[in-house]
Amino acid sequence: STNSSLMGRQQRSFILPVEANTSLSKPVDTKAVLSCPPITQKAVLVTIRWEIILRDKPSCTRAYRRDTNETRAINCSDKTISWDSRPDRNPALQIDPVAITHDGYYKCEVVTTHGHFYHGYHLKVLVPPQVTLFQLENGTIVCRAAAGKPAAQISWTPGGDCHTVEEPLGNDTVTVQSSCRWEDHR
Repeated sequence: STNSSLMGRQQRSFILPVEANTSLSKPVDTKAVLSCPPITQKAVLVTIRWEIILRDKPSCTRAYRRDTNETRAINCSDKTISWDSRPDRNPALQIDPVAITHDGYYKCEVVTTHGHFYHGYHLKVLVPPQVTLFQLENGTIVCRAAAGKPAAQISWTPGGDCHTVEEPLGNDTVTVQSSCRWEDHR
């Protein structure tokens, strides 16, 4: 019947996209390599597209088209974000070195003859604080962890009369200062 042959054609052409997301933390001043979904040997690559969404910046797209062997960068000005190697051999994206401004979402879309495949990365950049420890004239001990991301956690043993203050800085880092005084110490 005509109806059953029409339904058979519709079922064969329906391919669901496959998507995965990963949370990734990388220390500042290191190298990050973000991989695309693997391509099976039977599938033929059509295009690869990286969408890069950073906070307070317009999105950037890096794309590769196999039939023309063409790469394009649209609205991409950060020279530290690039293809890890040739996109036809390895479509991974590299960030070298990672900076605090690279916090964001990175999504790779691979289009093959077998469908669309996605892998997204929520990249969180870690920044170690500058730590100083000193004693005031009244015997109070002060620990200061400056410009860390995430905010430092400071604890004292044994506990005393302790106070902790967090000061958020404009670049997503936080300075934490904790002071502690013990009655029997001077």
